[in-house]
Amino acid sequence: MYTSLLALHSLIRWLVLISLLFTICRAYRGWLLNKAFFKFDNTVRYITVTIVHIQLTIGLWLYFISPIVHYFLYNFNTAVHQRQIRFFGMEHITVMLISIVLITIGSAKAKRKTTDKEKFRTIAIWFSIALVLILSSIPWAFSPLTSRPYFRPF
Repeated sequence: MYTSLLALHSLIRWLVLISLLFTICRAYRGWLLNKAFFKFDNTVRYITVTIVHIQLTIGLWLYFISPIVHYFLYNFNTAVHQRQIRFFGMEHITVMLISIVLITIGSAKAKRKTTDKEKFRTIAIWFSIALVLILSSIPWAFSPLTSRPYFRPF
């Protein structure tokens, strides 16, 4: 089950990134070009937040069954000095949780704004900050800190 969840988590990260980029592009376009906030924009916002929350659920499930995290929690004094163990035991989950909170807050604030420009602006700012944090905490294949493959097999 662990390897299947890990593969699914790895796959959904691409959906998270694509939906975030699409939503952010639409938000900046709407904000800077004074476009109308259509039902489609609201649907895009909603779908992006939903995908992010699905990723959160799978990520938390993985966190609690991961052998790496288990080692980290039960050998904290040693594990905190091991870069890859610390990354998955503490850094990855912390930054991702902060990012998801930012996306959720940004989405909720945007929903309550009265003007189209404010809605786009709120989404653009909050989601962009979250995206930067997410990009910094994904274990990319090229990362010298900790790396994982771009796609994991099921």
